[in-house]
Amino acid sequence: MTFNPLEQRGIPLDRQLRNWRELNVEPTDPDHADPYTRCRIIALNGIEVEALLFSHQFARHCADLDVKRQLAEVRYIEQQQQKVVNWLLPAPASALETTIAYEQVAVDLTAWVARMEPDPYLKQAYQFGVLEDFDHLYRYANLYEMIQRRKAERIVDGLTEVIPGRPTKYHHRHPHDNVREPYDKTTAAPISKLHALTIMSAEQQTMNFYMNVGPEYMEPIARQLYQEIGLIEEEHVTHYESLVDPGETWWERLVNHEYNECYLYHSFMETESDPRIRAIWELHLNMELEHLHVACDLMRAHDDREPEEVLAPELPAPVTFEPNKAYLRELLDTQIDLTTLGTGYVREAHERFERMQENIHGGAEPPSEQVIDLHREQYGTDYRLETEGEHPAPELRQQVKR
Repeated sequence: MTFNPLEQRGIPLDRQLRNWRELNVEPTDPDHADPYTRCRIIALNGIEVEALLFSHQFARHCADLDVKRQLAEVRYIEQQQQKVVNWLLPAPASALETTIAYEQVAVDLTAWVARMEPDPYLKQAYQFGVLEDFDHLYRYANLYEMIQRRKAERIVDGLTEVIPGRPTKYHHRHPHDNVREPYDKTTAAPISKLHALTIMSAEQQTMNFYMNVGPEYMEPIARQLYQEIGLIEEEHVTHYESLVDPGETWWERLVNHEYNECYLYHSFMETESDPRIRAIWELHLNMELEHLHVACDLMRAHDDREPEEVLAPELPAPVTFEPNKAYLRELLDTQIDLTTLGTGYVREAHERFERMQENIHGGAEPPSEQVIDLHREQYGTDYRLETEGEHPAPELRQQVKR
């Protein structure tokens, strides 16, 4: 059954404010909840945070007080939504356990988007990035076993493999080589715009999370690993945000943000396994439908355009969290040795990449390599979680040909 959010009305804005009792949601159980429920929570938190940051930026560039008031009213409700979503995360979970869940989101959400993306250039951007998140998951899983004496399989539950991806030390590129070509807003498929906004939001939230939790650890290797991967998340946000057409007006961006929130809440409502959490997704969807109509009215009034000119006439197929093991194995076999040059991708080392590597590493092994060495010293081997068949995990190898 098709669902067109432009034809649906939600909860009137003046009835969306919730009191403390309604905001005081019970967190999920880390030992019994579906791992993909936690992934949906993390993904939607990133979406809500991006909506808030965008709304603030819009307000800072807008001189119309009535528009600023409208943005502020919707933004306050979005803040309540973000608090509910983020507060669903398991209360006993450590920052490192949440980190592993963040990387599971990055792996399986980006892999799914890469599989579904119709534009070859955008698809390549997601394929390139997912192999790096895949390796981050592996590094953090080794750190987790050393620090907390637990295995990442209790978090990812065998849904996502934990094996080396493109080695993290080769992710450090010159900033110029992290900027991609944007899609063309006049020709890009509506789903491509939603994909770009979704993955940008997820990576931005990961970057912000690592910036805040990294220094809280006492163990030097943990602090160092968060510092290294946190810098790579900066590269990833640059990589994905540059895919969005900068020629979109503020009004186009506003309706795209609200439409994307409707898309994701609807998707996760359709695929959620926990009835209690599904009810929250449904409630938030009904709030977002009204936020979308507010944005559409603003677009008509201030951009003199109909939202149907830029939005899909119905929601695409639901975003789905599901295993992507075979797809990731294929990418490991074919793309592990890629790096970037300008807005494209190459397999050969180039001067700017080598200079960046020399400057950032300073002739020493980075934390991402040290954590594996320390794990091997302590346990005799690195930690990996391989599933489904006898295929060997890819060995850590040099990313670029010399």
